[in-house]
Amino acid sequence: MVFESKIREMKTSFLLEMAKFTRHVEKIVQEDPRRVIHSLKVGFALTLVSLLYYLQPLYKSFGISAMWAIITVLLVFEFSAGATIGKCLNRGLATLVASALALGALHLASIPGKHVEPILIGMFVFVQAVASTFIRFLPKVKASYDYGMLIFILTFCLVSISGIRTNEIFELACMRILTIFIGGSTSVIVSILVYPVWAGEDLHKLVAQNIEKLGKFLEAFADEFSNKSSSVAESQNDGLFLSGLNSVLDSKNNEETLANFASWEPRHGQFAYRYPWKQYLKIGNLTRQCACRLEALGGYLNSKIQAPEETNGTIQEALSEMSSESGKALKQLARAIETMTRPLSPNLRVENLKIELKNQKSLLKSNGYLLQAIPVAVVASLLIDIAICVENIEEAINELASCAKFKSLDPNGVGEESKKEYRIDILVNESSVANQEAQSSVQARS
Repeated sequence: MVFESKIREMKTSFLLEMAKFTRHVEKIVQEDPRRVIHSLKVGFALTLVSLLYYLQPLYKSFGISAMWAIITVLLVFEFSAGATIGKCLNRGLATLVASALALGALHLASIPGKHVEPILIGMFVFVQAVASTFIRFLPKVKASYDYGMLIFILTFCLVSISGIRTNEIFELACMRILTIFIGGSTSVIVSILVYPVWAGEDLHKLVAQNIEKLGKFLEAFADEFSNKSSSVAESQNDGLFLSGLNSVLDSKNNEETLANFASWEPRHGQFAYRYPWKQYLKIGNLTRQCACRLEALGGYLNSKIQAPEETNGTIQEALSEMSSESGKALKQLARAIETMTRPLSPNLRVENLKIELKNQKSLLKSNGYLLQAIPVAVVASLLIDIAICVENIEEAINELASCAKFKSLDPNGVGEESKKEYRIDILVNESSVANQEAQSSVQARS
């Protein structure tokens, strides 16, 4: 009975672990279904290069060197096409150059005689290993060519050291280069032709999504600040928006990696050759600067910000309107990147935001009661900084649109309707600036 109970416990524990593993797998697939396709692509590429072993005529031609083709596929096949192409070029060029230098080193070492040859080979290996390892620390090399430098060191050592024990080192080096070329070519062809994943498209979408997250946060803050509500549902939404800010703040490494991979990719879709990928990094840095201020602003979402009754309505309305306009401007800029269209020139949402910025500064200067409400003054100062960040993001996006030759909005389409709507908003805000300044000056005198 004891033995049977233990078996039942083991079965129950096994089933629970399997259920947990299944849920984990489902979560990974739901996050990005392309991972399943990538796994199938890797299996397909490995099956293709394995034919060098399976087919007898091919095996007679390549022999045991065919294993290098399989190893190459395993090492260079990455999730995106750009990463695969970059690794293939790094591995191919590094193998070719290192093999040529190693053969030259073997020839030089053989001139003095067999007794001195191992000593000279050891010196060559030491010098190139020291120099290559130091070069790997250079920032540009580390970013784009680190894998190539590693393969260079490995290939030089293998070819030069093996040359001491065999007389067929030239044929061996040529065979390895050929099989590496076969493995790399297979990886690139499968990666590009079979449901390709482009790092450039992922970077493009990531930057647009990050800007949109900031816009949604600002609009949510405007609603929270004006309504002063504290329901459970809205508290949960605040937590979601704050987690979205954290994902924006943590996106730097991902953006830099995608930009590096995208630089290796050929022309595809709307992304032409020599596309300005570095401009996305500039926009990403500006977005994170704005996210830092939003993170500080998020600390006031659940706090009770109180202002004197004489200015409470005016301050809340001005801060809420400024936050809302900032959010709308960011969401419009995010849509411009996503659709690869030029922002309206002049961007009327940003122009509207500038009016709100002027209005807010006038309130801070003329309203002495703000000094008695320190949290309100801090929020106002943060919103002013955020508005400046939005203007900087707009300038960077306009620069990207110019370099990448984004298409212009149809003047007879939806863009014109948006222009009319934004112009009405600007006229309303311009008229409210004078009224609010007058109210602030009266309150300050009283």
